Amino acid sequence: MSEAEGSRAWEVVFTSSARKQKKKLPQTISEQLAVLLWDLEHCGPVQKGWKNYSSLKKGPRIPEHSHHCHIKSGRPTYVVCWRIEDKQIQIIEIFYVGTHEGAPY
Repeated sequence: MSEAEGSRAWEVVFTSSARKQKKKLPQTISEQLAVLLWDLEHCGPVQKGWKNYSSLKKGPRIPEHSHHCHIKSGRPTYVVCWRIEDKQIQIIEIFYVGTHEGAPY
């Protein structure tokens, strides 16, 4: 969805809370998350092709260098939030997966 940043794939990891959130997702949302994960691994953290993609401003529950997008619109809307953990060795950390109502922004 965006230009590849570097010749190798990005590693995508989950925080423990995001891993637990992921397990609770409905099947169709899990499938959308899998597509986003592929895009993150192969194209990097900037995902302008995803609905409502934006970078997030640092805050109490938002780490620096964070981004988010919607993986399902409507009610409920599902969002994914991630941050660049290490740009040099290309690691992205997913820190929230779930409904918009529970999102940290």
